[in-house]
Amino acid sequence: MRESAANYTSVQEIERIHETQQNYFQTKETYSIAYRYKMLRALKKSVLEKENAICEALYADFKKPFFESELTEFLIVVMEINRTIKNLKKWTKPKSVSSGILNFPSSSKIIFEPYGNALIIGPWNYPFQLVMAPLIAAIAAGNTIVLKPSELTPHTSQLVAQIISELFDPKYIAVVQGDVEQSQKLLSLKWDYIFFTGSPKVGQIVYEAASKFLTPVTLELGGKNPCIVDETAPLKLTAKRIVWGKFVNAGQTCIAPDYLLVNHQIKSELITYLIEEIENAYGKDVFVSPDYPRIVNQSNFERLQRLILKEHIVYGGTCNLKDLYISPTLLDLSDLNSSTQIEQLPEVMQNEIFGPILPIISYSDHEELDNWVQKFDKPLALYLFSKSKKMIDKISIDYAFGGGAINDVIVQFTNHHLPFGGVGKSGIGAYHGKKSFETFSHKKSIVHRGTWIDIPMRYAPYQGKLKWIKKLIDWL
Repeated sequence: MRESAANYTSVQEIERIHETQQNYFQTKETYSIAYRYKMLRALKKSVLEKENAICEALYADFKKPFFESELTEFLIVVMEINRTIKNLKKWTKPKSVSSGILNFPSSSKIIFEPYGNALIIGPWNYPFQLVMAPLIAAIAAGNTIVLKPSELTPHTSQLVAQIISELFDPKYIAVVQGDVEQSQKLLSLKWDYIFFTGSPKVGQIVYEAASKFLTPVTLELGGKNPCIVDETAPLKLTAKRIVWGKFVNAGQTCIAPDYLLVNHQIKSELITYLIEEIENAYGKDVFVSPDYPRIVNQSNFERLQRLILKEHIVYGGTCNLKDLYISPTLLDLSDLNSSTQIEQLPEVMQNEIFGPILPIISYSDHEELDNWVQKFDKPLALYLFSKSKKMIDKISIDYAFGGGAINDVIVQFTNHHLPFGGVGKSGIGAYHGKKSFETFSHKKSIVHRGTWIDIPMRYAPYQGKLKWIKKLIDWL
C-alpha cells in the first residue's frame, strides 16, 4: 500500500517550513535546557499513550507481530527517551579539559551547542524506531528538526506525523511526507545537519547533496554482513540465535546476518539445527504463524523472489505474492569458489539481501574464509560463533566492520554504551545513548587565557627563541 498523495507535503510547504525553522532557531529558544526537557517529556507522554496505535500501524504496514513491534520499536524508543531525560543535564554541561603548558595560564572547555536546522530521513524497515531515536537526540541537542519518514510504510508514517503535529509547532519540528519529489526538494535545501538511514545507494545521493553546502552528515547504511561459524561453536545454540537474528522482521534488518561462512566439517549438522530452530520458532507452516512478518511491498518481494536459487534450496523458498510472503529460506552455496569475482557470483551474493534468504557457504581454511570476507565492502556488522580465543581475536582484529558480536547476532545494537554505525560504504558516523546527543551537537572549543602574566616567547622579534621552543617541546 502506498500512502495517498493527498497526504504528501507540497514543495512550497517544504520551503516555508525550512525558512520558518531557520528563523525560529535564531531566537535561541531551543537552547534552553528547560525547553528541551519539556519537549522530551511531552514526546514521551504521547508515545506511551499511543503504544497500541504504534503496534497496529506497524502490523498494517507489513504484518509485524506485536511482540516484535514492542521489542524492536516501541520499547527501544521509550528507553531512549528515558535515558536522555535522565542524563540531559549531565550531557549538556560544558566539559573541562586540560589546557596544556603551552597555553599557561588558562582554562579550557568544550561547549555542546546545537547545529541548527536538522533533517532526519528515516527508513521503512523499522519505521518508528529509526525515525524517533534520532529525533530524541536532535531535540536533546537543541535543534529544530524536519522528519521525512518512509512512504513505503504509510500507516506508521501517518502516525508519526500525527504525534508530531499534535505536540509541536512546525516552526520547531515538522514532518514532511512524500516520495522522490519531496526527498529531492529537501536535499536541495541547505541544512545544518543531515541524519539518514537507508541503503548505500540512496546514502550516496544524500552525501552528494550535503557536500554542496558542506553539511555534516550521519549515514546509517548497510552491507553484506558475514556470520562465521567455526568447528568449535555450540551448534544448537548457534542455530537458535542465527535464526532469531536473521528472520526477525522477515530479514529486513540492516544488521541481520546476510550470509553464513561455515566450517565444512560442521555445515550439514548446522543446517539440520537451523531447520529445526526455524520450525521451533514459526511451526512447520510458517505462513500461518502469527510471529512472522511480510515483505514491505511488491517491488521488494519481486526482488527477493528473483534471488532465490531453486536448485540450491535446502529449506523454504515458498513465495506468495498476494500476501507478500516469502518463507525463511536456506540456500546451500558451498559449490562456490572463494576466488570468484563478485560480478560472477549469483545475484544473491552480489548485494545486501535484506530479506529472509540465508545463503550458506562452507570454508576449509583461513585463506578461504579471508577471501570471502575481504571480497565485499566493509560491512555494517560481522558475527562469529566460536569458542576459540585465537579465532575470536583474529576475526575481531583482522576485519573492518561497523560493529558485531561474538556468539550472538544483532545484540550490539541494544547496548547504548556502544556507538552504532558503519564504516566505509556501510556508513559514516555513529549514534546511540550519549553518542546520539553528541552527534547532533557541535563541540565548540574555548580557551580562557589569564591576564596576570604574559610569557613573551611567541612574540616577535624571534631571534634566539627557536632553540628554547624546541627544548620545551622535547621536555613536553
